[in-house]
Amino acid sequence: MFKRILVAVDGSQTADQALQEAITLARENQAQLRIVHAVDLINSYLSAEFVDPAEISDAVTKSGQEILRNAEAVAKSAGIPVETRLLSIDTRGQRIPEMIAADAQAWPADLIVICTHGRSGLSHLFLGSVAEGVVRVATKPVLLIRGR
Repeated sequence: MFKRILVAVDGSQTADQALQEAITLARENQAQLRIVHAVDLINSYLSAEFVDPAEISDAVTKSGQEILRNAEAVAKSAGIPVETRLLSIDTRGQRIPEMIAADAQAWPADLIVICTHGRSGLSHLFLGSVAEGVVRVATKPVLLIRGR
């Protein structure tokens, strides 16, 4: 049913659960797996004083690459064909949910797997939800994996 599965990871335990579910689906469907991680190079240093934007961008990018390497190793150890992609927000007005949905469209994925941290109240209001944003804008089916 699903031949191309895109999973978004953020380095959290909940994202690890989403990755495991995507691996299981890829195995059951003999599907390709694409693991993505998005980094926001524009807004990552707006609240800090006396910062070097290039230094922060490098650190954020390296962290994202490490998250992808770890997720790729998990998928490969499960015997799943996998590719990774670091999505970078480098223009004002871009948002992580739209970047994930656009990558799923362009690749093209049959399914997006993403974790939801289940925040509510003020934390949801201030932090928002990438998963909710993906569900709103994606043209592909989205499987939400809720944290334990």
